[in-house]
This record gives sequence, C-alpha cells and structure tokens, in this order.
Amino acid sequence: MENQLSKIYNSSQVEQNIYERWEKSGYFNPDNLPFAHDDQTKKFVAVMAPPNITGSLHMGHALENTLIDVLVRKKRMEGYLTLWIPGTDHAGIATQNVVEKDLSKQGIKKTDLGREKFAQKIWEWREKYGNIILDQFKKLGVSVDWSRLRFTLDENYQEAVKTAFDHYYKKGWIYQGERLINWCPRCATALSDLEAEYQEEEGELWYIRYPLKGNNRDIGGEKRRNEERYIVVATTRPETMLGDTAVAVNPKDKRYQALIGKTVILPIVDREIPIIADQSVDLEFGTGALKVTPAHSLADFEIAGRHQLPALKVIDERGRMTKMAGKDFEGLKVVEARALVVKKLEEQNLLEKTEKYTHRVSRCYRCNTIIEPLTSSQWFLKMKDLADLAIHAIQDKKITIFPKRWEKPYLSWLRNIKDWCVSRQIWWGHELPIFYCAKKLEECKMQNAKCKINEEFIISNQKPKECPFCKKCKMIQGGDVLDTWFSSALWPFTILGWPKTCGEIIDGKCKNPTGDLAQFYPTDLITSAPEILHLWITRMIFSGMEFMDKVPFKNIYIHPVVLTKEGKRMSKSLGTGIDPLVLIQKYGADATRFGILWMTGANQAIHFSEDNVSMGQKFANKIWNASRFILMQEIPQMSATEIPEPLTEDDQNIFRALEQIFIKVNHSLTRYRFDEATEALYSFFWHDFCDTYIEKAKEQINEAKSEEAKTNTKKVLLYVLLNSLRLLHPFMPFVTEEIYQTLPLKDKKEFLMIEKWPISKG
Repeated sequence: MENQLSKIYNSSQVEQNIYERWEKSGYFNPDNLPFAHDDQTKKFVAVMAPPNITGSLHMGHALENTLIDVLVRKKRMEGYLTLWIPGTDHAGIATQNVVEKDLSKQGIKKTDLGREKFAQKIWEWREKYGNIILDQFKKLGVSVDWSRLRFTLDENYQEAVKTAFDHYYKKGWIYQGERLINWCPRCATALSDLEAEYQEEEGELWYIRYPLKGNNRDIGGEKRRNEERYIVVATTRPETMLGDTAVAVNPKDKRYQALIGKTVILPIVDREIPIIADQSVDLEFGTGALKVTPAHSLADFEIAGRHQLPALKVIDERGRMTKMAGKDFEGLKVVEARALVVKKLEEQNLLEKTEKYTHRVSRCYRCNTIIEPLTSSQWFLKMKDLADLAIHAIQDKKITIFPKRWEKPYLSWLRNIKDWCVSRQIWWGHELPIFYCAKKLEECKMQNAKCKINEEFIISNQKPKECPFCKKCKMIQGGDVLDTWFSSALWPFTILGWPKTCGEIIDGKCKNPTGDLAQFYPTDLITSAPEILHLWITRMIFSGMEFMDKVPFKNIYIHPVVLTKEGKRMSKSLGTGIDPLVLIQKYGADATRFGILWMTGANQAIHFSEDNVSMGQKFANKIWNASRFILMQEIPQMSATEIPEPLTEDDQNIFRALEQIFIKVNHSLTRYRFDEATEALYSFFWHDFCDTYIEKAKEQINEAKSEEAKTNTKKVLLYVLLNSLRLLHPFMPFVTEEIYQTLPLKDKKEFLMIEKWPISKG
C-alpha cells in the first residue's frame, strides 16, 4: 500500500534515490517550478561560494551549504522563485600545486612541458577531478540549480575578467609599480596581505651591536663607557641586516634622543647608515631601536618612504641571498645565511645576547612556506574609491551584516585598505590582458639588462594584430595571471551572464540587463566564514557597486567557524579534520545536517561533537516511527488544506503548540538562529507531539464514542504530522520527503519540497 513505511528507516537506501528524483524533476530550477509564473516579484536568490576544484567536502562546506539550503527550501515552499547557483573556482595557486605534484610523481616538471602544455594538463586534471566536490554536495542534499553550474574559467567568465581589468585600467586604477609584496618562494608568486596566514611560533631574538661611527667617547655631552659606543637592535631575522639602510628610534625615547642624526657602521658589511627618528617605532620591543630593511619588511618599507631611504634587495624570489648581500652570502639559503651572519657577529663580538622569543610568522596560505617580503614589480588596483563604495553600502543600509558585530572589522579594514596587488607569477588562471613588443623583449634578453620594456605595452581583450611599437612582430602576452580573488569578486553578476547580458555598458555600468541578470540580480543572501569577509565578500560588494551600480546581495550572514570538540582548528594534515561524508555514511545526511544546525548558535566558533549527529539519527528514527504508527491507523484520505476540528482539550493543546512552533521557527530563521529553530522543532515533535499528543490520541481512538470522533482524532494526527513534515523538511529533507510520499492526501504534490509552507493562524 502507498501509506506504508518499512519497519526501519535506512538512510543509505533512501537518500540517493530521492536526490536523483528531485534532480530529475527540474524543480531546483526556478523556471520549472509549478508556481513560476504566479508572482514574479517573489524571488529568493543565493549563490554558492564556489569551492576550489582541488577540494573535497569538509565541515566548513557542510555547515555553509546546509544553512543556505534550509533557507532556500523554506522560501521555495513559501512560493518564492528560488534560485541557488552552484559553481567551482579555478583556484590558481592551489590547483597548480596539485598538478605539479601529480606530474612530479612521473618525473615531469612544468618547465619541461612549457606553459601551454602544462595548462592543458591542468584542464585534463580538472575534467577528471574538478567536479568531485559537487557530487559530494549532492549527498548533503543541497537544492542548487545544476543547470546553471558555473566555473571561473568558463568562456564568458574569461571575457568578464578582461572587461573588468580593462575598465579599471581606463579609469587609471590599474597601475604597475615597484612595491614591497608578500612573496612565496615555493609557489614562486606574489600574494596579497590577506593570503598570508600568521602563526605563533617559537623562535629567537638576536641582540646586535651596531657601532657608532668614530672613536669619540663624548657623545651628546656625556662621558660613555667603551661598551656604550654601540646602539643595540633586536631582530628575529639577523640575515636581513645585510640590507639595512638605517636604524630607527622613536623621537620620544629619551634613551636615544642624543643619537638621532648620528651614523652607525653596519656590522659585517661595514656600510655607514643613519640613525633616524620615526613615530612608528615600538618603544617596548627589544631595545627600542629598530633596524630598517626596506626591501624585506612592510613596516620598514613605509619608514623608508617617509625618510627617502634606499631599498637593498638581499633575498631573491628563490629564497636565496643575492649578490647585494655580499660575496660570502650570495646564493645561500636564508637559513644558511642566518647561521653565517650569527657566526660572524660572534667573531666580531657584536652579538650581545640571544633569547627565546615567540612571534607571529607569516606563511603561504596554500603551501605553508614562510613568506618573504620582497620588493617586486607588480600590478596593483587602487582601492580608495572602491573601498568608499563598499563602506557606503553598509552605512546606507543597502546591505545588512549578521551578526552585526562584523560591521566594525568590515569598515575598519576598508578604511585602512592598501592598494591590491592583483598580479601572480603562476601559469594557471586568468592571464593579464597585457601585450608587449616581442622584438623589444628579445632585445632585452640579448642585452641581459633591465630594459624599460614595462613602459611599452597595450591592454587588450584580444591579441593585437599589429604591434604598435615595431609594427612588425606578433605581440607577446605578459605571462602573469590575476589573483584568483580578482575573478571571484565578479561572481554574483558574472554567473548571471554579465557582461554579455548587459543591453549596453555606460561608464562601466551595466544598463538594461537581460535574461538572468535582469531577473535575479541583486541576489538576496551570501554566507561565509569570517576569514572570507575581506578576501571575497567585501570585494564582491565594491565590484557589484562598480559594474552593476547595485549591491550584489542584500544580506550577509557570517557563520561560525567549525572547530574540533577540544576547540582546535580542523585540518586534514594535522589529523584534526572530520569528514562529513563519513558522517553521512554512518548516520545519514539528515542526521549530519541536524547535528550541524543544532550547534550553529550565536558564538563565533562551533566545537563540533559527533554526539549531536548521533542525536540527529535518533531523531530521524523517531520521526519515521511516529509517522509509521500514524499511517497504520487507516486514516481516510483528506485534503492537504483541510483543518480538522480540535474537539478535545488535547486536540486544542497540540494545535496551540503547532501554532507556536510555526511562529518560533519563522522568527528564528529571520535572525539566522538555526540552532533555535532546530531545537524548537526537536522539542515540539519529540515531546509535544510524540510523548504527549500521540499517547493521548491512542486513548481517544480507543475510547471514542463514535466513528466520527475516532476519525477526527486520526485526521488531527495526520494534520499535525503533515505540518510537522513541512516545517522539518528544510532541516531534514530526505526522511521527510520519503514519509510525505506515503501520506493519504487527495491533493498531494509531486514532492514535499514544493508543498506549501505552514502559515501562522495568529
């Protein structure tokens, strides 16, 4: 019979079959919804944060996409045209690293293949492995529109990135400059400040004596002892002293006021450098005297700019010492140079002391290599005007951030923002649309000199047919690619067809959009972890304002970070990661979703416990068993809109409890309190419905004085079950869908996911 359930709920047998039926129905696509033309103004649009094509499902993905799926499924049941667009990110550095490692197992280097063939290998890798994570998302039950799947290297996306770059360049916001940047020697590329991850590490602090120039013991009118003829600086990186161009002290520091303007002799190098005064020097660090190495420290680079100091590059892009470091050091690795510097200082009696020191070390977010701050010629995007756009989006309440506490760091970062280094020295990604004269490049190589080739280029979306400089050669594209986040910043409108779906573009702004761009932009919601707020969320906001003249989304929900039960960061490499797929296989997708939602509170971190997933499995079984009991009562068919009469006090109590749970769930979800909604549903179904009403209903059925009274109680059971399933569906979609298919309803929909959301009678 239709209204029969098996004795035991087996999630592994149910979930894949149901998802395939949902997907085949086409209802994830708003164009196919039964109510698609009822009210075109009721829309709810969300975009998936595109996972890297190198990735596999982790707890962060599971949390983020479960949260969105709850809201999307609820809105769909409320009659909204719901669109949730999925996609993947080409993930420049991460993907290149993975493929390089894969090739190295075969004894192949990327340089053996050349750029074009190496890129072809990555495309082959992407075709084979790039969508694995999307199949894993399906196991979680996400109701995204797979027909609109996007990739950040799709043909239209490539055109979009070139269009954006060209627009910024014509506005004078893209420029090339010699600046201090974060450099990863392993990945051999520049990184933005946001891509540097800082870790507390045990190191050493070396105290180095810098001799004052001359043998004059009467400095500042005071007689000094022999050992006071030095100024002592403390550093965690003694090897960089080879590139020092000054020693800085705070002008308020009375210890050194008499020395400002004097000269010291740089140890080992024997170069004269000045003692300068700068307000940025921390009086409390070390001795209060700072060695200034402009080419290898951002703080020092800024000091050098204020005092017109030269920047001497003593470490190169390979992480080795340059010729400028001196003949004894040239070619040495940084750690080797450090040891030799310390040895020479000891020999010259210029190392005062060494002590243990815990400090923050900057590492590459992809390969964990220590980052070298280096001066380098890179392409930058001016941020002042773009930052102002993003600031006003929040201040003018065009976008709301939940929780509100994230507004402060959002605005603070934008108000102190630096120009964005957008160029990367890798082979996989969006190549900068910059073309150089091939003849001039060849001449430079022949001269083995630093030519002014960077001054002779053109920006073009297509390869120029003729070189405007020599009029003969076939121009060569520069080779650098754009920061992955540059392309990701265009995500909310590019996945809807921009720029092709713009009727026209005036001053960079899209006018008269068509198709999906006209219908679904701006979107309603984006959610992400805190660490993506500046990397992605903020950049999407100013990009949307700049190119669409509208914010890209109306609401931002910053969800908590998932930590281990002990509060440690989840990491596969550290052995602290938890695989959601293992949980799904063990407990089921509904139980996994339930466990995640149960823990998603107002705190900034979730201390994940598998106990909550186990509780979710027990709850799924409870829903199944309660439904099975109700369906065994031989309830006559009734309409999904029929409301039975609450004849008894117990009937009235469960109706009131049901009304209260309608209100509670709706209120909680408007505030993104998924935990409150989950706990309320759990309590209602398990205690109010199962423990209390179902037991009372058994008595009512057994003691009923008429068939009508008995039937009415059965209808109350079915009515409460139906509405419970409606409310539970966004949270636990599989078990609720399977049960719904067996309900004895005259006007049953094809799926519970397109049933109507309960409406409060209050």
